[in-house]
Amino acid sequence: MAKIKAWDLLGKKKEELQKQLEDLTVELSQLQAARGSGGAAPKLSKIRAICKATACVLTVTNHATKENLRKFYKGHKYKPLDLRSKKSTAMCCWLNKHKKKLKTKKQQWKEQLYPLCKYAVKA
Repeated sequence: MAKIKAWDLLGKKKEELQKQLEDLTVELSQLQAARGSGGAAPKLSKIRAICKATACVLTVTNHATKENLRKFYKGHKYKPLDLRSKKSTAMCCWLNKHKKKLKTKKQQWKEQLYPLCKYAVKA
């Protein structure tokens, strides 16, 4: 079996991918049964390639479903957690613009009591 590339699978439909995944799992189970009964070495070395091909098909399928969900939730106010933008902990802890502008009563009082001095320079 030839090595499966992800970019070859990207154009395929969901049904085709499911069929290919089914074929791969059946072939893998047959190879594992052959390994258990002491099969030939060339067959056993094929197991790794089949596992990798299965992973590739699953990755493409998951990527496609995630893209469809992104399109669906675009413009919505609330999104599922896995579709939200990933930020660092520090970024999540930052204050928003409104909270940054807020001042305490004491700070407001001090600013009112001691306004900035305006000096005029004589030319």
